[in-house]
Amino acid sequence: MLRRIFSYSGQYRKYLVLAALCITAESVFELVIPLIMADIVDVGVANADRAYIFCQGGWMILCALAALLLGIGSAKFSAVAGQGLGANLREAEYGKLQQFSFANVDHFQLSSLVTRMTSDVTNIQNSISSGMRPACRGPVMLVAATAVAFSINAELAVVFLVALPALALCLGLIIRNVRPLYAKMQGAIDLVNRIIQENLTAMRVVKAYVRGEYEISKFNEVNMNLQTHSERAFRLAMTNMAAMQFVMYGTIISILWFGGGMIRVGTMKVGELTGFLSYVLQILNSLMMISNIFLMLTRSLASGKRILEVMDEEIDIRDDGAENIRVERGEIEFQHVYFKYREDAEKYVLSDISLHIDAGQTVGIVGQTGSAKTTLVQLIPRLYDITAGHLLIDGRPVENYPLKELRDSIAMVLQKNTLFSGTLRENLLWGDKNASQEEIEEACRIAGADEFIGRLEKGYDTEMGQGGVNVSGGQKQRLCIARAILKKPKVLILDDSTSAVDTATEARIREMLSEKLPRMTKIIIAQRISSVRHADKIIVLDDGRIMGIGTHEELLSGNKIYREIYDSQKEGADL
Repeated sequence: MLRRIFSYSGQYRKYLVLAALCITAESVFELVIPLIMADIVDVGVANADRAYIFCQGGWMILCALAALLLGIGSAKFSAVAGQGLGANLREAEYGKLQQFSFANVDHFQLSSLVTRMTSDVTNIQNSISSGMRPACRGPVMLVAATAVAFSINAELAVVFLVALPALALCLGLIIRNVRPLYAKMQGAIDLVNRIIQENLTAMRVVKAYVRGEYEISKFNEVNMNLQTHSERAFRLAMTNMAAMQFVMYGTIISILWFGGGMIRVGTMKVGELTGFLSYVLQILNSLMMISNIFLMLTRSLASGKRILEVMDEEIDIRDDGAENIRVERGEIEFQHVYFKYREDAEKYVLSDISLHIDAGQTVGIVGQTGSAKTTLVQLIPRLYDITAGHLLIDGRPVENYPLKELRDSIAMVLQKNTLFSGTLRENLLWGDKNASQEEIEEACRIAGADEFIGRLEKGYDTEMGQGGVNVSGGQKQRLCIARAILKKPKVLILDDSTSAVDTATEARIREMLSEKLPRMTKIIIAQRISSVRHADKIIVLDDGRIMGIGTHEELLSGNKIYREIYDSQKEGADL
């Protein structure tokens, strides 16, 4: 896993190497200082040689300055490497998300995907930025300081053979128990993000229903859950410090006890014990660094596993076998198509759909709520893949088209209209980034959006705000239709996208579409019969099956479901 994570370091790999070299060199200089200090005590002080003391002191200063400069360099390179790796991970993860189909997104909660791109990546980049120094310095200092300590007094250094296994045992027990807690903690962050996301998205509903207290109680529940998991994880991790201090102080006391005895009997000098204690502290500090790195690594591995789950998600809609073709006319044919969202689902969402739509036709789709109208049209641009049967466009299987070419030739205005932060013009240019002002104005005229754009203070340069909050539902629908028209698609799908406009405006939009775009295949999903009654043919769906196909008059006289829908809407209009 670590190898895969570091494979994303890319152009920042050189900074990882530079940081490691700086840290290693810095450690060497710091290891030399206690040797010089011991020499000053045993030679300079013992012989009252002031010149020798100043000379060796100068070398100590030079070593300290070199270590300082190398430390600054290592901090800089570590920060660049960590932040660079984090940026590359986010970029790769976001790029992977752009390849996801709806089914792939359904495997993860949106809040979890956000956490995996933010909190989990931050854990990893912080581990590099702040962990490179102890990760490189700890082993170097440990090995070198232990070797020097044994060279000073091998008999006294035997104390480490007791301290090291004790500390390793404590660390192993802590890591084994804290690893699953870190994974649970990241999952708890997912839940917090989900509640925040839902609340902010539905803020108007919360206010309208005066459910603020209920939302607060919901948030408090998941927030307390996160607090509980975090406390458990960090409380257990902090026991590492207590174990480390116990071993450290026990080791120092033992060395002072045995070292003092050696000095008393004359087998060890005071300077040797002073230098030995300096290396003992370096060894113990190294052990503390290594133990902290293991804990940091444990948390990073939990985050890395979650990131790699996204990266390893198998894209279920691919165009590996696609030909170099594009949609030319917009003829659509369903041949005994079946569809269900999951392979293990018991029931098909769509069953035995057989339907032919000629290029340039206007087709209406009606049916009760839950009859799978939206699901049917989402199969055309391969937002989902059919489970069985055949779906042809211009006589070719839809799988033969490259996804980019296929989706460029099909424009969908979904039930949930989405506008992005930026100006009105920038939102419209999503349809065609190279569209001229004349093309933009023509698309807005067809969609009926020109009626209100002229009243906006800045016209096409008006800021939309996040999600288009400063325009009404009907205005947002018309802008989305205009954006779709700018694509100049061969197939235009309107999924109940005029529900928020009045019938007169809807009629004008329908007339403009027929007049200005006669060769474009148009599929209109609607709840109102008035929205589709002028279509070339109307499809009646019920529980995922086609229950009738015909014109308004044919269905009115011969289709029970269509007649019931018509009568219910007529009664509502009469009332």
